[in-house]
Amino acid sequence: MKKSEIRFSIALDDNKVPEAISWSATDAGPDIHFAKAINIALWDREQVGTMKIDLWTKDMPVDEMKRFVVDNIGSMAENIVTATDDKEMAAKMRALCKELSEYLDKQEQGQ
Repeated sequence: MKKSEIRFSIALDDNKVPEAISWSATDAGPDIHFAKAINIALWDREQVGTMKIDLWTKDMPVDEMKRFVVDNIGSMAENIVTATDDKEMAAKMRALCKELSEYLDKQEQGQ
């Protein structure tokens, strides 16, 4: 069986607020990659529930954080089709993404 590892490194300030997030993966080559935010969700088989880690750096602008959330919902819509073939649920999630994107576009135009 082939194994792959993903490693995250979080640099924290004195108040334990993330200043930098880096990651590497055995399947992504030897380079270290940097991110402004991560959102990890795991289905815990023992607790039969979702375990989450949400982190973002100090330099992550609010507008980018909102887009990050919308992108995550869009990714979950693709995931639900692939995993379950539930096209109706995916369509509803995509519709929400469209609505939220339009909302964010209006917010950005008002700035």
